[in-house]
Amino acid sequence: MLPDGSAARAQSDHARPATAFEKVLRAFSVITMVLTVPQVWVVWVDREVGGVSLISWGAYLVSACLWFVYGIQKRDKTIYLACIGWIIMDAAIVIGIIIHR
Repeated sequence: MLPDGSAARAQSDHARPATAFEKVLRAFSVITMVLTVPQVWVVWVDREVGGVSLISWGAYLVSACLWFVYGIQKRDKTIYLACIGWIIMDAAIVIGIIIHR
């Protein structure tokens, strides 16, 4: 305890700047999401779902949801913010496959 009776707080991840590696992770997360947009387009606009695997995209969706929970538990924005985008992208493809089959 400090002399004033308050407990010292450990420096949180929120207070420190992002490392170079974290910046690269964030950039690649955005880049790979952008690269996934054509698949969403094909499923929703072209309504072509032949060759698009419901099992694979369903697994990606479950994985993104699990990583989202993990990121929240760890209070790691690099993980959970990226997962929000991935959940949206993966869910769009899964729902599109189901609707357009």
